[in-house]
Amino acid sequence: MLALVGMPGSGKSTVGRQLARKLGVGFVDTDQVIEIRIGCSIRDFFEREGEAAFRDIEAQVLDDMTQTPCGVMATGGGAVLREANRDLLRQRSHVIYLRVQPDELYRRLRNDTQRPLLQVDDPKAKLIDLFEQRDPFYQAAAHFVIETSRPRIPTMVTMIMSQLELAGVLPMETPTA
Repeated sequence: MLALVGMPGSGKSTVGRQLARKLGVGFVDTDQVIEIRIGCSIRDFFEREGEAAFRDIEAQVLDDMTQTPCGVMATGGGAVLREANRDLLRQRSHVIYLRVQPDELYRRLRNDTQRPLLQVDDPKAKLIDLFEQRDPFYQAAAHFVIETSRPRIPTMVTMIMSQLELAGVLPMETPTA
């Protein structure tokens, strides 16, 4: 199983879908699984129940999803905040951190109204703060770190596949004559 981690807006779901398609395996987005379980949007649940209750459900979903490997899994941006989640991801999957600098994240997310943590007066400052807080956790969970600024999605998928091949996670592609 491959698990993608990173900040909100780093491209985990988009890259994950394309990576799964290229590998011919299944794809799951843990945020979608969570929304099915809670029966509402994450934003509504966050507002009603709070972050701690959300993180409890997120931990249950990560545990469930990593017990029956699906192929490629995109995690929520805060999935690595709990040490138990980081350990679980590292032990049961190959973790790929899509690392994006806060300025680029802000460019991508400046008009987003759905992410609960960004509904603040200064979303750019919030992204900088979140990056500084979370980057060490992403690094600790990751087997691979892919620096992403503005590459196209197919380029990112190729970069990831190359890293996985070099590490022996995927078989090396043999050139066809």
